[in-house]
Amino acid sequence: MDNPAAAAVPSSRPGMGAIPYPGGVAFRVWAPHAEAVSVVGTFSGGDCRPLAAEGNGYWSADVPGAGPGDRYTYRITAGGEVLSRIDPYARLVTHSAGEAVVVDLSRRRRAPFHMPGWHDLVVYELHVGTFHDLPGGDPGQFRAAAQKLPYLASLGVNAVELMPTTEFATDYSWGYNPANPFAVEEAYGGPEGLMGFIDAAHAHDIAVLVDVVYNHWGPGDNALWRFDGWGAPGKGGIYFYPDHRSHTPWGDRPDYGRPEVRRYIRDNALMWLEDYRADGLRWDATAYIRDVDGGDGSPGTALPDGWGLMQWVNDEIDARQPWKPTIAEDLRGNPALTRPTAAGGAGFDMQWDGGFAHVVRGALVAPDDTARDLVAVAGAIGGGAGADPLRRVIYTESHDEVANGKARLPEEIWPGQADSWAAKKRSTLGAALVLTAPGVPMLFQGQEMLEDRWFHDRDPVDWSRRERFSGIVALYRDLISLRRNLRGTTAGLQGRGVAVHHVDTEVKVLAFHRWDRGGPGDDVLVVANFADRAHAAYTIGFPREGRWRVRLNSDWAGYDASFGSRHAYDTDARPGAWDGLPFHGDVGLGPYGVLILSQDG
Repeated sequence: MDNPAAAAVPSSRPGMGAIPYPGGVAFRVWAPHAEAVSVVGTFSGGDCRPLAAEGNGYWSADVPGAGPGDRYTYRITAGGEVLSRIDPYARLVTHSAGEAVVVDLSRRRRAPFHMPGWHDLVVYELHVGTFHDLPGGDPGQFRAAAQKLPYLASLGVNAVELMPTTEFATDYSWGYNPANPFAVEEAYGGPEGLMGFIDAAHAHDIAVLVDVVYNHWGPGDNALWRFDGWGAPGKGGIYFYPDHRSHTPWGDRPDYGRPEVRRYIRDNALMWLEDYRADGLRWDATAYIRDVDGGDGSPGTALPDGWGLMQWVNDEIDARQPWKPTIAEDLRGNPALTRPTAAGGAGFDMQWDGGFAHVVRGALVAPDDTARDLVAVAGAIGGGAGADPLRRVIYTESHDEVANGKARLPEEIWPGQADSWAAKKRSTLGAALVLTAPGVPMLFQGQEMLEDRWFHDRDPVDWSRRERFSGIVALYRDLISLRRNLRGTTAGLQGRGVAVHHVDTEVKVLAFHRWDRGGPGDDVLVVANFADRAHAAYTIGFPREGRWRVRLNSDWAGYDASFGSRHAYDTDARPGAWDGLPFHGDVGLGPYGVLILSQDG
């Protein structure tokens, strides 16, 4: 039977794409310009099974005998042509230009998992294809990445952020070129692999955040391109804007004003959170969702449809699973991104603070101590007047900061000498700021073992560095422990309180006070030396009188044999105003060293 739609009966089962049921599969697809639609697959013996027109451009039918594992494609008749198309809602494809595969995501039994409090998050960004792999081999897979979860748990990481794992053209990619937005990359292990990774992460008390790309789709093997044959000249058809708004630097922009496309994006976001049980989403390049040119949303370039889409999806997630954060990578410092939708904001829970990374890296890589801008660093630590520090993600390395020829931080500090004393000292100074400044701290894969090669999708992490730089790994572990207050002495590092009370632009020392409720075991003082000069007794202000104990000295020789350990000591703060605080005391500082001090509870 070849496409006689009148002989088909619409399915009564809800949902889009391939919907398994006992004894068969229902298929539903949106193709408003089609004259007829059918499905052909391994269940049909080469025959086309017609879908019935439901109205409003939707087509569906129940197909008895089809089931999980069957491959299929849609045949769309339009304008005298018969087009073969991959299901836009396909959860798995044989490859990005191949066939869809029926998948039943409801079969796996999942253990319960409790999301860490956002104030407790320490995020580790990783790329599945390179996180745990051998040089010259196939891309890394979910099951290989899962083998390193015990290590991440021992490091103290309690959230991983996966760079995009949707199906893309070829087997090697960063993932920001989605070809099939609902499908999980087959080379990584497909849906079963992702579900297994998330289950394994949850078993180690690690949340999984998924990177999603809604600012563009494609450009390679774009399954949505002119899906039902229609399209304005040079444009992508029903899923994309038909005019200048379609252009982005990476591929064509979805039509955020079209209800069916909005639903498609909403369904995609909910799929990761509900079907795969991911614990949050990071939205790529939201500036290009809210603005044609990725700018400030001025009247000539603003995309109100995109802003409204972000509000709608974030409200949907908040209504269903409010403990799961959504994170915007906007990089414009726009406070409206994290403002509630009721107040006109986009409703994100956090956004990447690219300004923090830019300022702190700039201060660390400057070859001369006199060029380090501590006023700018103090502003980055404070995060801006009135800003909620838990609304930002802070870092010195991310996939953007260390790719396309941009070096990893130790390499940028001293090119060709990433394992030098200066590179170790100043890169770990940056890590200490990330893990003590207010915000949600994020590390990039290999950062804690001084990975020195810029990120490339064919260059796996060098795990031999874990042993070679085991002391630096221990320094990161200790910093994370203090950031999460695992020892019960640094609760203030999880609070919102921050005051940068000491900035010496000549000597290059700054200090800041962190607190939640305040008091012993809560108040934390962080002192950072941005110069190659030690201080046996450097005076700073303290918020409370009495004994302040050194919880961490980044200059400790146990972290690296080239470090010194003779400078740090516990301090007795005594009456006498200093730096605007009522008490003062002396601290010992190593060159490019960081001290973290608090009082016993």
